Amino acid sequence: MRPFLIPVIAAAGLLLAPLVLPMPAGAQDTRRGADYAREGVRSGEFVRLESLITDAERRYPGRVVEVELDDDDDEYEIEILMADGRVVELTYDARNGRLLKVEIDD
Repeated sequence: MRPFLIPVIAAAGLLLAPLVLPMPAGAQDTRRGADYAREGVRSGEFVRLESLITDAERRYPGRVVEVELDDDDDEYEIEILMADGRVVELTYDARNGRLLKVEIDD
């Protein structure tokens, strides 16, 4: 192993360590949400997230900063940071990909 890789591997271990610790009571388990989303796409119940991100970026150019699946409503929420510093949140129906709502924070 090359000597310069040791600090990189050690740093990666420190960054990943919190992922293996037990979650505090009341914390949201995003792994369940990801599994739920993958299973929904696999079964054909949900549209692929990539197509929704492409649509969101076409409508509001910028950098995607957060994507979340609200598994209570089966809605994807995509947040984009636009060049002017505003954040836009687009809500899509995960089942059919229809854009439901757009909110722009000033």
